[in-house]
Amino acid sequence: MVKYRYRKYSLSRWPDVTAMGGQLERHRQDIFEIDVENTIKNGEIIEEYYDDKPYPSFLVLGLNYKPLHVVFAKNHEENEIIIITVYYPDKEKWSDDYKRRIEK
Repeated sequence: MVKYRYRKYSLSRWPDVTAMGGQLERHRQDIFEIDVENTIKNGEIIEEYYDDKPYPSFLVLGLNYKPLHVVFAKNHEENEIIIITVYYPDKEKWSDDYKRRIEK
């Protein structure tokens, strides 16, 4: 069984990330853990960050009752998924299908 851990790491792509930012953001937006788990299990990986430390991470798009982005890292040794951040994508920052960032 995969363990889910809601914690935020200072990953190389987001050096300004704080320890509990992802969990606080998840609560502010009324995102439920079941939606996060469904997105990871059934969503589409739209970005891969293999160079992130301490583990590679992935951005997944889930289409539940509304589009959801989940960034998570996978610790294969412990069979653990670490939730980095969870948010509803902003229509102004993402393409219509929420798979590509809009360059400005």
